[in-house]
Amino acid sequence: VQLQASGGGLVQPGGSLRLSCAAYGGIFSTNDMGWYRQAPGKERELVATFTSGGRLNYGDSVRGRFTISRDNAKNTVYLQMNSLKPEDTAVYYCRASRYPYYYWGQGTLVTVSS
Repeated sequence: VQLQASGGGLVQPGGSLRLSCAAYGGIFSTNDMGWYRQAPGKERELVATFTSGGRLNYGDSVRGRFTISRDNAKNTVYLQMNSLKPEDTAVYYCRASRYPYYYWGQGTLVTVSS
């Protein structure tokens, strides 16, 4: 499985961005999909996941502001990010997993700054 993330960029505090992650290879609908992020000097952390069975999970810091969705027909997972804060600045990675395998995308940089 290869993952291609896009949609990052520079946005002002309070603004919105939508990230996309297209998957190539494998059977997309059977994979759990997720977004993670890593800020400079920090460990990679969970942002949101969307399992193949339809279960959603969000990190505490983004719950209520970010929404994960997936389109199995387009083999794509999305992350809608609203009310962005400077502390949301990070490289965002998508991940596909189907036990015992997991795959990472290359990351897309999101910078929240005025």
